[in-house]
Amino acid sequence: MAVTVQEAVTAITSLGLLPNIVLGAVLFWSFRAFRRTMALSHIPTAGGPSLPILSYIGAFRGLIDDKQILDEGYAKYKGRAFKIATISGWTVVVSGPKLVEELRKAGDDELSLSALWVLQIEHTLGHHPDDSYHTNVIRAQLKSNLDAVFPTMYEELNTAFDEEMPVTPEWTAHTAFEVVKDVVARTSGRIFVGLPMCRDKDYLALNKQYPIDMVVRGLIIRSFPDELRPLAGKLFSAFPSHLRRGMVHLGPMISERLRQRQEYGNKWEGRPNDMMQWLIDAAPCDEKLTVPQLTTHMLHVNSTAILTSSVTFTQALLLLAANQQYVKPLREEIEAVLKTHGWTRKAILEMHKVDSFFRESQRIAGIGNTHIFRTTMKDYTFSDGTFVPEGTFVAVASKATHTDENIYPRANEFQPFRFSTMRDKDIGTEDMASKYGMVSLGTNHVPFGHGKHACPGRFFAATEMKAMFAHLLITYDIRPEKEGVQPPRAFYGSARTLKVLVRKRRT
Repeated sequence: MAVTVQEAVTAITSLGLLPNIVLGAVLFWSFRAFRRTMALSHIPTAGGPSLPILSYIGAFRGLIDDKQILDEGYAKYKGRAFKIATISGWTVVVSGPKLVEELRKAGDDELSLSALWVLQIEHTLGHHPDDSYHTNVIRAQLKSNLDAVFPTMYEELNTAFDEEMPVTPEWTAHTAFEVVKDVVARTSGRIFVGLPMCRDKDYLALNKQYPIDMVVRGLIIRSFPDELRPLAGKLFSAFPSHLRRGMVHLGPMISERLRQRQEYGNKWEGRPNDMMQWLIDAAPCDEKLTVPQLTTHMLHVNSTAILTSSVTFTQALLLLAANQQYVKPLREEIEAVLKTHGWTRKAILEMHKVDSFFRESQRIAGIGNTHIFRTTMKDYTFSDGTFVPEGTFVAVASKATHTDENIYPRANEFQPFRFSTMRDKDIGTEDMASKYGMVSLGTNHVPFGHGKHACPGRFFAATEMKAMFAHLLITYDIRPEKEGVQPPRAFYGSARTLKVLVRKRRT
């Protein structure tokens, strides 16, 4: 006969065992925390004490301002490894080209990205989807179809801006992040699921809320000890309700496309050229072709596309509004390129100042202070002798690297044409675009990661954001809500609610 949790707790309490069980659990987790701390004792600590329990001083300090801790660690241990305390345990932070390159080159059996996300996602979702499936589709189909889908992309972003930020003759205030989220969600949705779904208000609301819930609830679940995360996942995960809601919207579409595939074969005539269809066409086996499976993949693809692009674009928009001196040269470049190529992807690729503006914005006001997250699958020793035991989180001190004066002269200044100037100086160099472009990868610029696990959708995201930026510049005049005030360089708190003023462009 099954025993409920409530009956078990009642029985334990009646026997007077509950205090002993709680004490035993505290001692067990404290002992385990002590062992993990001692295994990393040879790595210097930044941000606070390294002793168990006392290390939470640094962890709570990091919740308030992890940039300061990471800057301190980077300044003292540049080119080496140091560790910081987090609510869920220790993270080993590396910096310098040599160690970052090692992180890039390490095999998945040594330093794994997928294992890290399994640990974070499996309890949040209740399972772990096959990320390689939709990642491969993004890397191959989305990138190769950018030229073909660009006209549709531009049509949707144009319509979305008209509706979300109407052109008016007088200055009108808009909350930047909210407008940008709507435009990004609609524009991405047009390429992912097409019309009319990309304009459905409830579907858009789901895709805007899903990534936020994933991040916030994932952090809550990760704060629990390993043994309690399955229970915490059942208590705090919002995924089941998101999935049900997603299937209400996507279920009929998926079912119809699967019916067409079943009736007319894999290459049935007239099938849409969108992400949903690419996922169906690329399914390695029929078990992937179910409404829940495909809805889950679409939720993940949407969440990645919407949240990161919205934050990145909002930061660039706020910097543009606060630095009016750059509007004229940007407009001149955009109008010259459009005169030659029209609204095409080729035009977007030739907007070097726009590209540089985004790369510089990412450098100085990018998302997060660490990137290139990995977990050690077995004991690992870096080439400088730093030993990292199995099961340890590892990351790169990205923001500290991006603002290192030895790498970027006057690193704390926002110089939006920093990289287009570099590109112009190296005009005869074959790889100038790969060196200085927004989507280029390297040990000193890692907003999109580095190596084989770099963001596969960065080419789509860059095209979308630069097209939005160009459209906004030639359509609107823009200014900040408060003149003379630069926006914060981290996207939290007030940055989410900052407004910009726009009006119809006056030529």
